[in-house]
Amino acid sequence: MTDHIDQKLLALLRADAREPVAVLARKLDLARSTVQERIDRLEKQGVIAAYTIREGGSYTDRQILAHVMISVDPKMAASVTSDLKKMSEVRSLAAISGAFDLMAELAAETTARIDTVLDAIGHLKGVQKTMSSIILSVKFER
Repeated sequence: MTDHIDQKLLALLRADAREPVAVLARKLDLARSTVQERIDRLEKQGVIAAYTIREGGSYTDRQILAHVMISVDPKMAASVTSDLKKMSEVRSLAAISGAFDLMAELAAETTARIDTVLDAIGHLKGVQKTMSSIILSVKFER
């Protein structure tokens, strides 16, 4: 269970996971030890699973993003998932409901590279069809 203070703490960590606990404590108007205890509890509960990076604008501005809807043979879903995980351009993969089974997010520096990856996805054993969309802009991220 998380409360509103935990939610504020998580939002601060999403914005900058490297923020010192003392700074987080000031922003939350709590004692440093209280914030550290909350972080420890959230980690133990599995609410916080890992700390990671968020790429900066100078890098992300050069990236072309695409969403790829993928229909797969149900018997080949595990194999397709494994093959997609090996592709470094595939940032995330989600199982979805509807006409398609999976949705992948791709990132590459050129449309030519996106095209090559889309071709590779389409040729994977078990992939029945794909539909892709280039992301023109990201309005916000959390």
